Amino acid sequence: MSEQSDAIAALSFEAALKRLEEIVRLLESGEASLDQSIELYNEGDALRRQCEARLEAAQARIEKIQLGRDGAPAGTAPFDGG
Repeated sequence: MSEQSDAIAALSFEAALKRLEEIVRLLESGEASLDQSIELYNEGDALRRQCEARLEAAQARIEKIQLGRDGAPAGTAPFDGG
């Protein structure tokens, strides 16, 4: 792993998302040089993948409560997102 990859992996989801938003603003402003834009794009792509992986991991841990015939909680099942 590169230093940048290690630094991105250490970020919380919120910090990674904030940095990704900063990168989008910088790229949209047009103020960055071509080389800077390429570096920012690569960093943004790594941040996007990190955020996506964290969201997928969080979704995998979410469960929905199943109710029995009497309406009382009867257990849990994986959340299907739908």
